[in-house]
Amino acid sequence: MSYATGNASYLGGLPALGLSALGVVFGDIGTSPLYTLKTVLNLGGRTPDAGVTLGVLSLVIWTLIVVTTIKYVLVAMRIDNDGEGGIIALMSLLGVKRQHRPAIIAVGLFGAALIYGDGAITPAISVLSALEGLEIPFPAFASYVLPVAVLILVALFAIQPQGTSRIGQMFGPIMALWFAVIALLGLWGIFRHPAVLMAINPWNGLSYLLSGGGKGFLVLGGVFLCVTGAEALYADMGHFGRGPIKLAWSAVVFPSLVLNYAGQAALVLEGAPISDNIFYRLCPSFLLLPLIVLATIATIIASQSIITGAFSMTRQAIQLGWLPRVHITQTSAEGYGQIYVGMVNWLLMLVTLGLTVGFGKSDNLASAYGIAVSATMLMTSALLFIAMREIWEWSVIAAGAVAGAFFLVDAGFFAANLAKVAQGGYVPLILAALVYAVMLIWHLGATAVTARLQDEVTPVEAFMAKIVQQGIPRVPGTAVFLTRAQRDVPPVMVWHVKHNRALHEKLLVLTVTTESIPWVKDTERLSFGEIAPRFWRAAARYGFMERPDIPALLQHAHGLGCTIDLSDVTYYVGHETVVPDIDDKALPRVAEALFAFMQRNSAHLTEYFRLPPGWQPSRGRSCWQSASGEAADVSSPCCAVAVRNRRAHSISPRKSPASAVAL
Repeated sequence: MSYATGNASYLGGLPALGLSALGVVFGDIGTSPLYTLKTVLNLGGRTPDAGVTLGVLSLVIWTLIVVTTIKYVLVAMRIDNDGEGGIIALMSLLGVKRQHRPAIIAVGLFGAALIYGDGAITPAISVLSALEGLEIPFPAFASYVLPVAVLILVALFAIQPQGTSRIGQMFGPIMALWFAVIALLGLWGIFRHPAVLMAINPWNGLSYLLSGGGKGFLVLGGVFLCVTGAEALYADMGHFGRGPIKLAWSAVVFPSLVLNYAGQAALVLEGAPISDNIFYRLCPSFLLLPLIVLATIATIIASQSIITGAFSMTRQAIQLGWLPRVHITQTSAEGYGQIYVGMVNWLLMLVTLGLTVGFGKSDNLASAYGIAVSATMLMTSALLFIAMREIWEWSVIAAGAVAGAFFLVDAGFFAANLAKVAQGGYVPLILAALVYAVMLIWHLGATAVTARLQDEVTPVEAFMAKIVQQGIPRVPGTAVFLTRAQRDVPPVMVWHVKHNRALHEKLLVLTVTTESIPWVKDTERLSFGEIAPRFWRAAARYGFMERPDIPALLQHAHGLGCTIDLSDVTYYVGHETVVPDIDDKALPRVAEALFAFMQRNSAHLTEYFRLPPGWQPSRGRSCWQSASGEAADVSSPCCAVAVRNRRAHSISPRKSPASAVAL
C-alpha cells in the first residue's frame, strides 16, 4: 500500500503522473534489491556455483514478470471498483456491491489485515539494509547500525503529523534518480560478466527448482522478496490510473530491477563473497557513501509509502464499517489521500521499533518478511477468478486456466514462506489476526446495534399524535437528527422530546450509509421525502473513499426543495451506550465487552460528519436499566449531543436514555 498525492486529474499528463507514481507506488518493490538476492543466496548455505546463481536470478526475473507484470499490471488492474483497486476495493465489488457474500468479505478483510502485518516489517528491514552498507567501508560502524536505524524510524514516524505534501513533491524525482543509479550499477556488473544474461532463459530457474529438492523449494521464500511491493500497484490504481502506473513499471522500474539483479548475480559469478551486502559491491568505493545516502533516502520513501498506505486503508475500512472511528486529519487540501491517523501511526511505530530491536539485522527480518503478503496475493488470485467469471463473463475453463496459474504460483510462494513461521513469520500473522479480530468484532457489534435500534423506533403517526395530545411546543428552527434507524422516528428524537419537552418546528431525520463503491455521483447522493407536515426523512449515500459533510449536504437538500431553515439548525447525534443482554440475539460476552470498549474510545460522530467545530461533547452521568433489572449509574459519554449555530451544548439525561443498547 502507499499514499496518494492527489487525484490524478490534477497532476498533469501521463509522463508527470508516471513520475509521481515512481515516488508513491514503487518505493517498496524498488528498494528490494538491497536485500533480496543476498537473502536468497544465503539460504543455500554455501558459496553458490554458476548453476545456482543463474537459477536464482532466473527465478527472480520470471517472478517479476509473472507476478507483477502479468498478474497485476496486465490482469488485475483491468478489474476495478469504479476506478479503485486493491483487495478491499475488490472485496467490496464482489462481496458487497454485486451481492452479499460473507465468505468473500472474510477473505478480503483478512487479506487487508495481513498487509498491516507485513507493513510493520517494511520500514525496519528497508532502513536496516540501507545502513548496513556502511559496514563495508567502516567495519567499526556495525555496532551503530541498529541505534541509528531506530533514530531514523522514530524521526520518520514523528514527522507524520506534519503531512507529506511538501516532501511528496520530491519523492518522484528522488526515486527516478534511484532507479537510474541501480540500473547503471547493474549494467556495470553485467559488463564485467555478460554470461549472466543466460538467466533470462526460464529453464535455468526451473531446473534449479527441480534439482534442488527441498532446499531449492524453500529458496522461493527468499525469491518472493523481490515482489513484496507488487500489491501497491493495484491498490494505488485509483490515485494515478492504470496508464501512469503501467508506464512507470514498464519503462523504468522493471528494467532497472532486472539490470540490478543481473549485475549483482554477475559479481557472484565472478567470485564476489556473499557474506555481506552484494548490492553495495556493485558500486565503486569512491561513490559508496553517496549511494548509501541515496539508498537510505529511498528506503525512507518506501517506509513513508507503507505508513501512509496504512492510513488510507484504515480510512477505507472505517468508511465500510469494519473499524472503529478514529481521529483522521486531512494534512493537505490538494490531495484527498494526504491524511494522518494518529492512533495507527503510533501503534505502527511501536511495532516497527519492536521488530527492529528484536531482530537486529535485515537478514533476521527477512525470515519474518513475505509470508503475510504472499497470503494476500493468494487471496487476490482467488478473487480474480470470481471477477473473471462474473465481470468479464469468462468461461470456467478460461478463468480457471488464467487465475489457476496465478493461484499455483502464489501457492508455491506461500508454501515456501510457511517455513519462515518458526523463524519470525509468526509476527505478521499474529498482527494480522489481531487486526482481523478488531474488524470482525466491530462489525458484529455495529450490526447488532443497528438491529436493536430498528426494534426501538416509533411510528411517525403515533409520535406526531402524541406531540399534539401532550401539547408539546414547537420552537422555531430546524432540528437534524442523525441516526442509524432507517424507518419511523428514531430513539434520539423520542429521547429529546421526553427530556426537553419541546420540538423544533421543522424536523429532518438523516441516515448516512457508506456504499461498497469508492465514489457516489452527486445526482445519487441524497434522497428525501416529507413523511409528515414539516417532517422530512432523508438518506445520504457516500462511497468508501469519501468523507461525509452534513452541512454541505443540507445545502444540497435545500436546493432540491427541502424547505428547512438553514439559518437556525440544531444537530442531534445519537450516542449509544452498550449494556449486556442475555437473550438469543445477544453477542458473546467477550465480543460485547470488546465492542463496548472500542465504541467508548472511538472518535465522536460529530467529527466524522464534519459538524460545526469549536466544541467538544462533555461527559455526563447517565442512568439506565441493566439486563438484570437493577439501576446502574455510570460515567459515560452523553447519549445525545445538540449542536446549534456553531456552538454546542451536551444534554445529560437524568433518566433512562432511549439510546442505551443491549447486546
